[in-house]
Amino acid sequence: MPTVSNKPLVGASIVLVGLLALSGVQPYDRGTWLLEVFPVLIVLPLLWATHRSFPLTTLLYAGIFLHAVVLIIGGTYTYARVPLGFQIAELLELSRNPYDKIGHFFQGLIPALAAREILIRGAYIRGPKMLGFIVICIVLAISATYELIEWAAALALGQGADEFLGTQGDPWDTQSDMFCALIGAITTLLCFSRRHDRQLPLLLSTDNPQRPT
Repeated sequence: MPTVSNKPLVGASIVLVGLLALSGVQPYDRGTWLLEVFPVLIVLPLLWATHRSFPLTTLLYAGIFLHAVVLIIGGTYTYARVPLGFQIAELLELSRNPYDKIGHFFQGLIPALAAREILIRGAYIRGPKMLGFIVICIVLAISATYELIEWAAALALGQGADEFLGTQGDPWDTQSDMFCALIGAITTLLCFSRRHDRQLPLLLSTDNPQRPT
């Protein structure tokens, strides 16, 4: 049976643990930092728990790593104060720090890749058009769920949730966040599907050794 190297996961894990430790030394707001990096604290152990029974493509591991870095940076400074966001705002003459939109773009980009991998490997969907449609639906469902979590945080924490929400006074922040996630999902389908398809055959053979490749 073919084996899949776990070197990408090992390397990414070492870097992420180091970044988490560094970011947690003196974040702008400890509570916001914990809320923002919490997905990383959940996903990283989950990847290790399943890396033998359900290893992922190198492309997806790389995507998860980049998404985790975006979350860690956002948690360290809070999204409204990330220096890169101020540089982008100055370059594009924007009225607000757009780093949170980068985060929501990745919230569409990487979950779309993960959904696509799971659907293809499980043979749940037939046909590229239906696959793309379901992937986009999954991403929008994840994005909507996250916005509900933000709403719940705002109700529970009151003014203390401002740093986590990062709306910066934008009344349409929720809608634009979901739109960025949609753009991220479409970007995955248009730009990474072929590369993803080239990495999937080895994993398909490990999922089902009797399945023709």
